[in-house]
Amino acid sequence: MPASALENSALPAWFVAGGPAMWLLAVLSVVSLAVLLSKVVQFLRTRPLATPCADTALAALVRGDRQAADAALADAATPGDKVIGGALALARPGVSASQWQEEVLRQARAELESLRGGLRLLEVVGTLAPLIGLLGTVFGMISAFQQLEMAGSQVDPALLSGGIWEALLTTAAGLVVAIPALAAFHWCDRTIEQSRHTMEDRLARLRVALNGNLTSAAEAKQATEADPAHAY
Repeated sequence: MPASALENSALPAWFVAGGPAMWLLAVLSVVSLAVLLSKVVQFLRTRPLATPCADTALAALVRGDRQAADAALADAATPGDKVIGGALALARPGVSASQWQEEVLRQARAELESLRGGLRLLEVVGTLAPLIGLLGTVFGMISAFQQLEMAGSQVDPALLSGGIWEALLTTAAGLVVAIPALAAFHWCDRTIEQSRHTMEDRLARLRVALNGNLTSAAEAKQATEADPAHAY
């Protein structure tokens, strides 16, 4: 965009003085804000830390009421409830403990991976924004010293100071973009980590409640060998 067009635009003077780096940082700020809003909406909708159905089902299993536990998990909506619901559905005769554990872990990883969507963008913005700001400052300082050199012996201190503060704008803008992005990334990452711990806790309690309903690997192998249908 020509300089005259920039001067006549509605953009703030400090934004225009920052040069192309400010445009890149503006794009990164929009991307990080969009990702953050999408994660907030996702977390509010899925409630990754809540396991109301799983808690009700576990209480029913402690009482020995398997039907009530299955009914409680029929409307599982949160990631933790879905994992517990799948784990309880897999707990049937003939399923070994190792098979049950592998499938449950696969389901848990899939649920956690769906919560991690978009986090990489926040991490990238938090890493790139300060570097882009620093790069803009370096170019700005180069331009300022070039103007100082062309001025020759008639050096105007205002010319140098004006070029320096304009160059430093991009560094400040880069930090302004990076700090919220990194804060949002760590908040989302911590929420997902807490969700993982919640899943592990509920699965451990479910395993205790299902004690005796899952066969060991050796028992499953013996049952397979004893069944003529598996002879070939």
